[in-house]
Amino acid sequence: MAYAYPGEGSLDYYPCHYGASKLVFRGPKKSLSKPYVVAIGGTETYGKFVPRPYAAVLESITGRGVVNLGWMNAGPDVFLNDFEVLDIASRAEVTIVQVLGAQNLSNPFYSVHPRRNDRFLRASTRLRNLYRDVDFTEFHFTRHMLQTLFQVSPHRFAEVSAALQATWVERMRQLLCRIKGPRLLLWMGDVAPSQAKLGGSPYSDPILVNAAMIEQVRDHANAYLEVVSSHEAAIEGTENMAFSPMERPAAEGVPGPVAHQEVGRALAAAIAQLLGHKGQTP
Repeated sequence: MAYAYPGEGSLDYYPCHYGASKLVFRGPKKSLSKPYVVAIGGTETYGKFVPRPYAAVLESITGRGVVNLGWMNAGPDVFLNDFEVLDIASRAEVTIVQVLGAQNLSNPFYSVHPRRNDRFLRASTRLRNLYRDVDFTEFHFTRHMLQTLFQVSPHRFAEVSAALQATWVERMRQLLCRIKGPRLLLWMGDVAPSQAKLGGSPYSDPILVNAAMIEQVRDHANAYLEVVSSHEAAIEGTENMAFSPMERPAAEGVPGPVAHQEVGRALAAAIAQLLGHKGQTP
């Protein structure tokens, strides 16, 4: 059964800070004085509603300390703007970089909050001219806005998605290149990356990211790992997740414990192989 609780704090995430970073990460806080692995990513890496996210699973398998730098609803921008995170990652034995969605980043059509990347701030003149029939004051979150734009006009949305995808490739390349030392690019999801090269709809996660985009950035990592959830993970639903009744819809949209276990095991094998070839850095 799901561990449902009546109020906030249904799961203790042991929130913590690292150095001068203003971001609050999931703990327990790890020591940076001895060798460690870093996991950078969004809600999935943070492990919302999951007692043991893949970072904790990886740590238990390998015995290496794993610093979970997952940030809820993160896009590349939040990490690129945080020098502390980049420094911590650059001193790691290996840095896992989750493939993030393309919606939560500032781009030619709109701006997002520098830390809360899912927060829509403002539409550019270009976007307002493209969608004169849309009132942008109604939007607070990028996902809601993009889904509305797609519903209003899939044809016009293709121009928006192309800009988002091009910006995503640029920012993910920057993020990977700003991290010194071995980097492992991680795709985790219910399905493999789409083979479609253009367009896409803003519904499946990671939003608007396809295989062609990953091909453009994976050369900037030392390794690429694709973990698609098994049938067992898919049918688990919200079993063994911790959330309040009001959080159920959100819990239904994120990976559960079985998916995290699968990612952790796959990462353990990939990192063992990567460290065996540590000298080969692109």
